[in-house]
Amino acid sequence: MTESKSRLGFIGLGLMGQGFTKCLINAGYQVIGYDLEQQKIDLALEHGVIPAQNSREVTESSDIVIICVTTTQDVNDVVFGSNGVVSGASKGKVLIDHSTTAHGDTKIMASRLASETGMGWVDAPVSGGPEGAKNGTLAIMGGGSDKDIAKVEDVMDTMSETFTVFGPVGSGQIAKMVNQILVLNNYAIIAEALALAEAGGIDASKIPDALAVGYAGSNMLQHMFPLMIDRNYTPRGFARQILKDFDTLHELAKNLKSPTPMSSQASSLYRMLISKGHGELDGIAILKLFDKNDNI
Repeated sequence: MTESKSRLGFIGLGLMGQGFTKCLINAGYQVIGYDLEQQKIDLALEHGVIPAQNSREVTESSDIVIICVTTTQDVNDVVFGSNGVVSGASKGKVLIDHSTTAHGDTKIMASRLASETGMGWVDAPVSGGPEGAKNGTLAIMGGGSDKDIAKVEDVMDTMSETFTVFGPVGSGQIAKMVNQILVLNNYAIIAEALALAEAGGIDASKIPDALAVGYAGSNMLQHMFPLMIDRNYTPRGFARQILKDFDTLHELAKNLKSPTPMSSQASSLYRMLISKGHGELDGIAILKLFDKNDNI
């Protein structure tokens, strides 16, 4: 670690948090971390994360505090709950929120943190999964003031292949919902396509290469189709989180008066999948609804 590097705190050491902290430590940053689950803290210790007792201790020890948790309420609890970020915050520090959260609530929380402590806020949801977090190849969508963005740019460059600022606080969350429309609907579309290929008796494994140079070619087809063929539902993210993101998307779309009929259909499929007890599987497990050989 060099003297010029910011001191980093990380709150939320799940699948993404483990990848993020590995990336940052490999890049020479000191990272102090916290999670509600001790086993996740223990896992992060193995690659060099310094353990903290709570979010307040993380914040007091850091210049930049990074959060990656599941829901908007989780973010609120981390920041404003007992021994939360707010109790260790001060002017000059910046919070980066990599969680996918509600646009309106993000703006409210950022404003409250700034008014009570002077601490800045950058909403920075991501796309690329745990492997992308570990390898520093994520797409990160940002929102924040010019001053706060400047403070976190070096960290963002370490964690991402592309870091795009879309405007003030909350803008990153709107961009993430655009991403989710494209990605989450595609899970269902790719599953439907694979089911048809298998029903027709063709060699489905040839599809990604065969279609790579056509309009159907995509990163998702290349990465997800083989996993679906293998019925590899090991979570790189959870189906229950996809439904949460759809609910967040529909609320934003309602407020903006923007129709989302395709996303409404896909979210209904995920609600069915989760009602069958499969919320802890990867999102590509939506294939189970199309698979005639699957006793869902």
